[in-house]
Amino acid sequence: MVATVGALVRACHPAPTAAVTALAALLAVAAGHGRGRVAVVGLAVLLGQLSIGWCNDLVDAERDRRVGRRDKPTVTGELPLPTLRWALIVATVMCVLVSALLGPWAGAVHLGLLVGSGWVYNVRLKRTVFSWLPYLVAFGSLPAVAWAALDPPQPPPVWTVAVGALLGVGAHLVNVLPDLDDDAATGIRGLPHRLGARVTTVLAVAVLMAGSVVAVLGPAGDTPAWAWLVLAGIVTLAVLALVRGGRAPFRAALVIALANVVVLLLRA
Repeated sequence: MVATVGALVRACHPAPTAAVTALAALLAVAAGHGRGRVAVVGLAVLLGQLSIGWCNDLVDAERDRRVGRRDKPTVTGELPLPTLRWALIVATVMCVLVSALLGPWAGAVHLGLLVGSGWVYNVRLKRTVFSWLPYLVAFGSLPAVAWAALDPPQPPPVWTVAVGALLGVGAHLVNVLPDLDDDAATGIRGLPHRLGARVTTVLAVAVLMAGSVVAVLGPAGDTPAWAWLVLAGIVTLAVLALVRGGRAPFRAALVIALANVVVLLLRA
């Protein structure tokens, strides 16, 4: 049982799942929810991310076997496919039920835009030039879930949606980079695969830097000095990384993505 649970955790893409869940909960705090409501938002998003992650590994199980992905428990035999299917069904059903507790608007946004985009990516768009689109929609909808769950529901600040959308596209570009060769060998031809590693890396830095600009300048009112300093640091890091080349732009993209999340939360 312990081994199965561990395999399920590894199959759910734990780092992105934890990151998105934490971001959703912190956005709920920024929107003004109390602790109980924040917990419901976080649980709904966690279940949605489990559903998306397990769907991804189930859809890709045969492809992962062909390229010998020993980091995948479905390939090593630690996680039988029937067990993964049942976990996916339970997570999806629970996600629908908990999302309903958020209210009709927030539940619809979460299920239709965030979770729905993840499933569409797994099943179809991952292989196309529009592979970035589900990430844009899903991350852009995260603030909408938090604000729509208020009583009464409210629209999120437009700039938070823009930052989320840019963060999502950047996350997609960065996330795909390590798997470009394995993906290409099994017929995956998303946007990063068509652009190549070098162009994708540069584009990821540019998209995430654009998110930084929106996060700093988007909110109404005066921009605090610390935000200007963060933006200046991000621009400097991006320029130096692009000049240096190699792995530097990839590492810079990760740092900029983290900085964008911090600025988003502090400015929301």
